[in-house]
Amino acid sequence: MTTLLAIDASSSACSVALWQDGVVTAERCEAPRQHTQRMMPMIETLLAAADLTLNDLDALAYGHGPGSFTGLRIAAGTIQGLAFGLDVPVIGVSTLAALSLQAHRLHHARFVLPMLDARMGELYTGAYRVVTRADGEIAVEQVLPEQVCAPGLLELPVALREHDWLAVGSGLVMHDELPQSVRASLALQLPEPQPDAEAMVMLAAQAYARGEAVSAVEAQPVYLRNEVAWR
Repeated sequence: MTTLLAIDASSSACSVALWQDGVVTAERCEAPRQHTQRMMPMIETLLAAADLTLNDLDALAYGHGPGSFTGLRIAAGTIQGLAFGLDVPVIGVSTLAALSLQAHRLHHARFVLPMLDARMGELYTGAYRVVTRADGEIAVEQVLPEQVCAPGLLELPVALREHDWLAVGSGLVMHDELPQSVRASLALQLPEPQPDAEAMVMLAAQAYARGEAVSAVEAQPVYLRNEVAWR
């Protein structure tokens, strides 16, 4: 049995999820500025409900970003500390890929444009195609690189504009600033969803099966706006 634990603190929410050979259980709460206090108790509660301990885990996963700088550091630091102590590998999961999987599960969307409010009048965004493979596995494929940009600079390649896109995430507050070519491609908009560990643990299980887990020392946040984080 493969057992994975994923955590996310990239937004105002705090979430944890457990994967046991395809069975997923999760906990989530709104916890602005309380991630450090909430994370470990939530992990302990989730494991206890499954009659497991940390020593039963094969790997650990975390939302590596983009998102809140502080939240990303909390998640990466928590996972790194646990992984060193347990001597298990780690898997970083994109918050944008997780949002895309969440949107697919809600509305069966095949083409998803995740958008997170990056502050400073910018978006964290990318573009994904969600497909169901012959074995039934749902794959989230990146078709536009993740980036941070002003909403007016976001472009979909001409070949992708023919599809109906589902836009998801807090960045939709800047919908009116998107280029007309992008707005015309949006068939549905979901501003409420935030990245969630439940979707992340599913993506992490796929990555683990592909042999993509890495050493705890490699657990790092992905800011996209590195120069701001450095300052």
